[in-house]
Amino acid sequence: MTTPVKLAIVYYSSTGTITGIARELHDAALKTGAEVRLVKAAELAPQAAIESNPAWAANHAATADVPHATPEDVDWADAVIFGTPTRFGNVSSQLKQFIDTLGGLWAQGKLADKVYSGFASSATAHAGQESTLLALYNSIHHFGGVTVTPGFTDPTKFVDGNPYGTSHVDGQGTNPIDDITRTAARVQAERVVRLAARIKAA
Repeated sequence: MTTPVKLAIVYYSSTGTITGIARELHDAALKTGAEVRLVKAAELAPQAAIESNPAWAANHAATADVPHATPEDVDWADAVIFGTPTRFGNVSSQLKQFIDTLGGLWAQGKLADKVYSGFASSATAHAGQESTLLALYNSIHHFGGVTVTPGFTDPTKFVDGNPYGTSHVDGQGTNPIDDITRTAARVQAERVVRLAARIKAA
């Protein structure tokens, strides 16, 4: 009997879009039989900044029970999906700070040969979703990880149009996560788990 794939979903979310996508990935991965940890990168912004934005404050409160990510979560996992909003076409400082804590595992070779993938969101279209994911994947190359993107491997990918990972335009909170994004998350989660299972079996 094969053991289930262990998947860590490590994300940072300010106003909640990335939280919502992370939960979609979590639920889809569970349906494949994977063992899943949903964890968040620690908030670095001051409380005053959080409270200045009602959506940020609401998401901060709503996710208070989500555990903070630790290097042990990545060490435990066979596969890791990282999630971040775009920040000037790049990874958020909160998620990057977490990734920077993985140096000890990297030095021991414990980040290599795992499956990695990513997802992102932005306020407007063409606002750096793809460049953010490509920037994220630079770290995976240094890990010696196996980058597993959705690609155009499913007909639905020609609807959402992002082969690099699930992404969503939230329109400053006016565009909630829709069925297109939910489908993209399902396709990505299933592909990540499927490829991780093959590597684990090998």
